[in-house]
Amino acid sequence: MSCAICHLRKEKRFCLALHDRICPQCCGEQREMTLDCPSECPYLQQAYQHEKPRPFDEQADELFPKVQVREDFLQQHESLIAGLLQTLLRLAHTDRNLTDREVISALTTMARSYQTLVASGLVYQQPTANPAQAAIIETVGKAVEDFRRVEQQHLGYTALRDADVLRALVFIIRLVHLNTSGRPLARGFIYFLQQRFPAQGASQEAAAQTGGRIILP
Repeated sequence: MSCAICHLRKEKRFCLALHDRICPQCCGEQREMTLDCPSECPYLQQAYQHEKPRPFDEQADELFPKVQVREDFLQQHESLIAGLLQTLLRLAHTDRNLTDREVISALTTMARSYQTLVASGLVYQQPTANPAQAAIIETVGKAVEDFRRVEQQHLGYTALRDADVLRALVFIIRLVHLNTSGRPLARGFIYFLQQRFPAQGASQEAAAQTGGRIILP
């Protein structure tokens, strides 16, 4: 039988996106381009493991090159960053169609808002018409508020500064860029989160009920 995409070459793989059989060449060429590949696809997982990392330009504007994220900052704010990453993973479990591009766009919008807040004290949030991005902005924003509320309860004051939130967001944006292929439907970063927090899928409901979004795994 021939490939369900090109109808020329012999089919050799079952495509979980099409629920049909395709050839290896179409699988490689259309993966995360026109094919909305689920993370459990074995061929997608193999591609993630063997794919060469994309060139990473630390001076690119979308990576906020003027925002310094030092090693000591990552150590001091490990619980915040881990909590935000787990929040993103829960969103990915809720919205199976969530892509790396949407995560980058939403976090970039948030980071620019915090950048304005830190620089001028002005609160400005660029509106977005994308429902997935809007959900990320709302949910991650709530996670930051929850973190500050817990700090207030345990410390009697809030130590987390807006500049700290900005650095945490920029670090995660850079992390997404490092773990995505950049293809339109790519979910490499989400797959990375699934590997980083393997128990998150099973415990997400319990975590949400106990404030687990700001607790280290």
